[in-house]
Amino acid sequence: MPAGWAGSRGGVSTSIKALPDYGVHFLTIQDYDPSWPQPFETLCAGIAAALGEMVSVLEQVGSTAVPGLAAKPIIDIDVVLRSATDLPQVIARLASLGYEHQGNLGIPGREAFRTPPRYWPHHLYVCPPDSQEYRRHLSFRDHLRRHLEDANAYAGLKRKLAGTCGDDREGYTQGKSGFVSEILLRAADVP
Repeated sequence: MPAGWAGSRGGVSTSIKALPDYGVHFLTIQDYDPSWPQPFETLCAGIAAALGEMVSVLEQVGSTAVPGLAAKPIIDIDVVLRSATDLPQVIARLASLGYEHQGNLGIPGREAFRTPPRYWPHHLYVCPPDSQEYRRHLSFRDHLRRHLEDANAYAGLKRKLAGTCGDDREGYTQGKSGFVSEILLRAADVP
């Protein structure tokens, strides 16, 4: 059983062990931590065990998935389903782990889930197989992995916004949107 997981059903881990309150402030930007892939692996082990064959792929997306990139210490996870028709069953199984379904939060092509209290801070999104949002996440992540100068510029922008936006999540997100759009356009031009 992976570290950080407890409980089993038929020998398969099905719940995340409660962890200490990490007290992560939403707009805290930290230097890259090489340990960030570990909580992703731990979280994914339990999610994959709970969802089984309904999952096509689990990906760490977002800034913590880009080595060297300063980020909020919050793991972003995209779960891609084999079939969109599995969503109701996925919602139920994730609820058994303590996740609360929040709908798409205004972004088609993904369903958001509130992280259970005392789990490693993360954003969990479930995507249908044809999700444009999932492809957008991968495109942005992969571009930043290949282009250090863009990753550094993004880190600088995030630090600046964190300093000026306070707790204004919407302002922080809007402040990044132009940069993100520009990177996605450039990434789309790559053959």
